[in-house]
Amino acid sequence: MTDLSALQAALAPIAAGRATTRLEGARASIILDVTGLPPAVREVLEADVRAAALALPGIEEVRVAQTSERVGRRLIAVASGKGGVGKSTVAANLAIALSRSGRQVGLIDADIYGPSQPKLMGVEGTRAQARDKQLLPVDTPYGVPLLSMGQLVAPGQAIAWRGPMAAGALSQLADADWGLSDTLVVDLPPGTGDVQLTMIQKHKPAGAVIVSTPQDLALIDATRAIDLFAKADVPVIGLVENMSGYVCPHCGEASEPFGMGGAEAAAAKLGIPFLGRIPLAMAVRQASDAGTPPAAGNGPEAAAFHEIAAQVGHWLDRRQG
Repeated sequence: MTDLSALQAALAPIAAGRATTRLEGARASIILDVTGLPPAVREVLEADVRAAALALPGIEEVRVAQTSERVGRRLIAVASGKGGVGKSTVAANLAIALSRSGRQVGLIDADIYGPSQPKLMGVEGTRAQARDKQLLPVDTPYGVPLLSMGQLVAPGQAIAWRGPMAAGALSQLADADWGLSDTLVVDLPPGTGDVQLTMIQKHKPAGAVIVSTPQDLALIDATRAIDLFAKADVPVIGLVENMSGYVCPHCGEASEPFGMGGAEAAAAKLGIPFLGRIPLAMAVRQASDAGTPPAAGNGPEAAAFHEIAAQVGHWLDRRQG
């Protein structure tokens, strides 16, 4: 017959100090601490522990329970006052750039009515799964797990939900099993509606990144988004100016179809940091449509996103310290 010390010795090489064991006759009870382990690793660990215990003489039944401490997570909201300013592109590339800097980052597509992150992140057509009533993020080719309404409904299906249903969907995405991810970039819908209010009330972000084009109308709406976060005591990390200037790929002539510098001037006026500008470039649009975000590569289009991510990373480190 196997005694408790023999059981513990058999599990030690597999569980590496994560197993608490109890032996009652022919039944072994094992509690596994799976804090910080991705879902797939947890399943393999449980299977290996169960097999090792059953291989011991006299053990006929094995009960395994998993337990974990909740990983403290910081949410970074990426917001805009209006649609069409490239907020989702900024959110995707920010998440990838933060991940490339060595952080454990996940991406929430909280644009409930118009989810675009599955396409941007190259996982269009994938479906999110659930375990123990908790959603499991979908792995992407860029090391950033993703959850989006686009992974929960049929492609092209209209999501005609009233505010409370949309707000409830955000909670499901935020409360998913994010494993090791301790920083979640949240791509919010445009405006200042139910989803934004729910996030602030139930999943208060550590800070917000505001995206705007240089034109006056976009900046007016961006100011409203900044005001919402200020009233909710959510720090604004800074303002990003997207679609800032255009250089013709054929003749090299520079033009400014949406203007340039408006967001930087607005940031100075409002007393918030200006994080940088992203040019209006064909390469960014083409890469985004192809599901290969520029920040995942080494081209010139990646530099602006990595510089913005570096500033966000420094902000996070200062807040943590």
